[in-house]
Amino acid sequence: MFSKACKYAINAMIYVATLPQGIEKAGLKDISKAINSPEAFTAKILQSLVKDDLLTSAKGPHGGFALNAKPEEIFLAQIVHAIDGDMLFVGCALGFENCSEQHPCPVHHKFKAIRDHLTGMLLTTSLKDVAERVNTGLSFLKY
Repeated sequence: MFSKACKYAINAMIYVATLPQGIEKAGLKDISKAINSPEAFTAKILQSLVKDDLLTSAKGPHGGFALNAKPEEIFLAQIVHAIDGDMLFVGCALGFENCSEQHPCPVHHKFKAIRDHLTGMLLTTSLKDVAERVNTGLSFLKY
């Protein structure tokens, strides 16, 4: 459903959102290790998130990546859109370019309900929501 890059992006954003109070930035090595992602791939993903203003980055010994807003102001849909674009929100399950209400693919109506539910979840789930689950041990970032 999500691309590999998108999964890593969501996990990276959650990791940064779970940093302890007083630690606002995380380095590339720490992030890639925490989310079990290759460093070079993680760097590209993080730069995409910086480009979309979800993260800030600073170079140097006290540099790293930090959230560009409060965790309660960043929603999973923003991360998905930054990495995968809007295909998850509007695309056809079978990949047809002209699938629509007027010209539906064979699974359009069933998939539309699932897609709409997923879109609603992504639009209403903040980083704060998921970071709290990780911080309390109810969820995890690595398998």
